[in-house]
Amino acid sequence: MSTAITHVQPGSIADRLGLREGDLLEAIAGEPIIDQIDYQALTAQERFDMVVTRTDGTQKIFHVRKEDWEPLGVTLDQTIVSKPRPCRNHCIFCFIDQMPPGMRKTLYVKDDDWRLSLMMGNYITMTNIDDKELDRIIRRRVSPLFISVQCTDPDMRVKLLRNPSAALIMDRLKLLKKHGIRYHCQVVLCPGWNDGNILMKTLEDLASLTPAAQSVALVPIGLTKFREGLPCIKPYDRQMAIDLIESVKPLQERFLRELGTRFVFPADEFYCLSGLPIPEDHEYEDYPQIENGVGMLRMFETDLQYAAEDYPVEETPPRHLCIATGTSIAPFLQSLADKYASQGTTVTVKPIINHFFGESVTVAGLITGQDLVAQCRDVTADEILIVRSMIRAEGDMFLDNMTVEEVRQALPAPLRITESSGEGFWRAISGWEECLNG
Repeated sequence: MSTAITHVQPGSIADRLGLREGDLLEAIAGEPIIDQIDYQALTAQERFDMVVTRTDGTQKIFHVRKEDWEPLGVTLDQTIVSKPRPCRNHCIFCFIDQMPPGMRKTLYVKDDDWRLSLMMGNYITMTNIDDKELDRIIRRRVSPLFISVQCTDPDMRVKLLRNPSAALIMDRLKLLKKHGIRYHCQVVLCPGWNDGNILMKTLEDLASLTPAAQSVALVPIGLTKFREGLPCIKPYDRQMAIDLIESVKPLQERFLRELGTRFVFPADEFYCLSGLPIPEDHEYEDYPQIENGVGMLRMFETDLQYAAEDYPVEETPPRHLCIATGTSIAPFLQSLADKYASQGTTVTVKPIINHFFGESVTVAGLITGQDLVAQCRDVTADEILIVRSMIRAEGDMFLDNMTVEEVRQALPAPLRITESSGEGFWRAISGWEECLNG
């Protein structure tokens, strides 16, 4: 297996050795290069040999001597990053299986690739990793991984993932611990399935795997109205969210005493549903699950406080802002707007009901252009604000393929897209940028 070198950094080790664009990298330290992870791991060494086929067809061995972790200085053909490995599960909670037909193809891609877990923090179930790949994970000392556990009860995990391989999760996690591989865990909670006593057992099992197991995020199942062929699952309501948070608190306190960490963290959505206060900054420790929606609201408010201190604005010309967002976060944002909006600015937070996917979908990032337009037609405001997470990367489109420009044309007020941060929120509601530019 060979990989083409597409660029050599001038002055780099590779340049000094005489490597050139178009050369084919055949092996490093006697091993073929399967992907970028192999390349990074093998070139991190201080001494190794490289087998290279030159552009004239001759083969040469290069003896590399460098500092530990010093970059080699080559760029490899992007095909070395092969297509993501597909998911082999048929999870009863899979959001992609709950998508409506007729949307763009990229929205139906289901990956379960441990390489993306390492590089991008994607959660994996480990059901499509054979012994050879598991050995490669161990040899490459891949850490940390992000593992979607769901539960440690083998029979229930098979039912949840609808894959017989799902039963092996504890054996896999123990093996990773044995070889010093660290991982963060996720439990997507499905009421009536992996909650209650099964959840308590799962958390105890995972805590027994510390320090390899670093943290556990508890995330509520996302349910759309497109669940044909999937079992009926009741969504979390306010009382269920309260019960979940209260049931976890004693475990957090005990884990903090015994392990030095609270270890298990309910997602922000549970706090939005319950109406309970969001935990303080120190209770999220080092925010190990921030990308999984755990602690984002606390960090958001903390950043907002700092921004308000750094960029103070006492008064602005009279104006009315409308913030269109998901129904779950709307009360939280309204409370912050009431507290932080400068004098002269009125802010109304408008919850957008998700008719496209179903009303049980409450997050801002899944709001479509058509729902936004339909529910903001009668808004009276100087500006309508939305968060950037509503917009997809592929051509500035909403999930339903409406473009930003199409939405702008249909709204009764100018549309502003804000960043998903406390500082971005402050800049939008305070008029600080307008004051600076004025």
